[in-house]
Formats: sequence, C-alpha cells, structure tokens
Amino acid sequence: MIRRQLLAGGAVIGASALAAPAIAQTAPEIRWRLASSFPRSLDTIFGAGEHVARRVAALTDNKFQIRVFPAGELVPGLQVADAVQNGTVEAAHTASYYFVGKDPTFAFDGAVPFGLNMRQTNAWLNQGGGREVMKDFFAKYNIVSIPAGNTGAQMGGWFRKEIKTVADLNGLKFRIGGFAGNVLQKLGVVPQQIAGGDIYPALEKGTIDAAEWVGPYDDEKLGFNRVAPYYYYPGWWEGCLNLSLYINKAKYEELPPLYREVLESACRDSTIETMAKYDVQNPAALRRLIAAGTQLRAFPREVMQASYKAAFELYDETAAKNEAFKKVYAHWKAFRDEQYGWFRVAEYGFDQFVYAMYGQEAQARR
Repeated sequence: MIRRQLLAGGAVIGASALAAPAIAQTAPEIRWRLASSFPRSLDTIFGAGEHVARRVAALTDNKFQIRVFPAGELVPGLQVADAVQNGTVEAAHTASYYFVGKDPTFAFDGAVPFGLNMRQTNAWLNQGGGREVMKDFFAKYNIVSIPAGNTGAQMGGWFRKEIKTVADLNGLKFRIGGFAGNVLQKLGVVPQQIAGGDIYPALEKGTIDAAEWVGPYDDEKLGFNRVAPYYYYPGWWEGCLNLSLYINKAKYEELPPLYREVLESACRDSTIETMAKYDVQNPAALRRLIAAGTQLRAFPREVMQASYKAAFELYDETAAKNEAFKKVYAHWKAFRDEQYGWFRVAEYGFDQFVYAMYGQEAQARR
C-alpha cells in the first residue's frame, strides 16, 4: 500500500518537474525594442520601463525580452507614439499627455489639471472602466496602452521670479507638458513643451522663464535649483502622472495569451515600485534643495482659483468640439465626482487632522 502511494506521489512529482520545461519549450522567443520618453539619468521614471522589461524576462525564463532605449537613442522622446504607431519600435514607455497636440484626449491616460490623485487614477484605469473607455481611442493610433508607473502628486516647478498674482503669469515662457499648457495659455502664459533632457539649458539661457518636471528627486538630478531660485507647489496640473507602456497593436495581438498576462503583471508591479521609490526619495531630496538655498513657495490662492476656473472652462470648450474627448471626459468626470465624495470623508478627514497635528508638533520643537 505504502509502495503504491510512494509510486503515485513520485509520478505526480515527476509530472510537475517536467511541466515547467515543457511550457518553456513551447513558448516562443520574442525580442522587442522599447523607446522611452525619458533620459537614462532619471533612474526612477526611466527605470519604470526597465522594471517592466526585467519582470517580463524573469517571468518568461528570458523567452520574452524587451530592450529599453533612453530618449533620443532610437527616436526623440516626444516622438515615441509615432514610432509605436508606425511599427518602428514594438513598444514605448511614456506619458500620454505629451501627445495632446495630436488630440487632447490623450491627457486622460496621463494627467489632467485638477484631476485624480494616484490611487484614484489607478482605480479609474484598472477597476473603474478607464482603460476600456480609452481603448477605442488608442486603437485609432494603432496603440495598446497599459498603465506602467506613477509619479504621485508633482511640484509646481522652478521660477526665476516670484508669482504673487495672476498678472505675474502674463507673458511667462513656461516649460509645461500636456493639457495644462492650454489651461495656462488662457491666463497669459506662453507654454513650451520641451523634453526632459533639454529643459536645463533652456532655463539656464533664459529661453524660458520657468519649468516644471516631476518633483524634488528628479528635479535635483536635472539641476534646476542652480538656475531658478523659486520652487512652487502644488503641481495642480498633475495630482499624479500615470506612465504608460505603449505597444504596437499588431505586435500585441501576435503575443500568446500568457505573454499578455505577463505584460499586465509586470506593468502593475512597475506602478507600485515606481510610486514607492518616489515616496522614499522625494522627502530627502526636498530637504537637500532647501538646505542649498531653494526658496519653497505655495502658489497664491488667487492663482489656484483662476487656474481651476480656466481648466474646467477649457474642458467644456474642448468637449463641445471633440467627440472622443467628450466621451472620455464624461466618464472620467462621473468617476471623479464619486471619488471626491468618498475621499472627502475618510481620506481627507484623516489626512487633514494628522498633518495639522504634525505641524503643531514640528512648530513646538523649533
């Protein structure tokens, strides 16, 4: 009896041991190139694409490999959507709001002014129907988009002069990405869309008066504090920035179902890891910047209110003339209203109290 059980157990063990190599032998070997919109020096945001590639390789026993190229090596950082669309590369890692010049609807996949925070964006895209409502839009560009990284709430950027009133924005040449540039244009700003690696020389030479990028960790790496003294917050145009893995639609459809699941898993993991890295790195970087002389400033309430009004006016104007934008905006806004109603109760109630108490304690220690 025991002998029969051992033999049966051995058969099960043997079958299990053989299963993995058998699957590996049947899985195809695939090699992709991924064009990033970000320079290699920005290890967290560029690293989000690298993280996807590492996880994909690990989960497929190196059968599916993705080689990641920084901005400019294969194509310029702001042209990666075109490269994926026309099949020059199989994939890209980018921020969708870079492509609002093609269609402002792209912004909803990345960030929109006075929009959702990281958790709310993650909820909308992955559980609230956001990816589904964006799917047809991306299909027009021959792209499949998967969330793959997030920066969390961003800073408001670096300015050569203080911003005290709305009038101070008039004529300001400001490097700013996405839909926010159109909002600020209504307030007199001259928006400039410049790739990350080109911002510093433009600010140093005075070609622009101000620039925003991500937050303390990345901004310190790019050296903006050396050429602009005032560091403003919050970046109201990016309550968070969802990063995206763009995949050529035909290439995506060629993938075995297992590899598609691997991509989804790797991208979800990248989102968690990227946000965690920024949350660890930003506090220390902000302390270093302030110690080195950076002057931290909050945007005046007058500027915030004018920007908020301009943003929602622009949403309505854009929806009136763009059917794709109208469809996504209606879905996004309904979800936003639900989320804000809930977050004001538990999340905001908790945050408001503990941060106020922390502020009192910090003040008492001085």
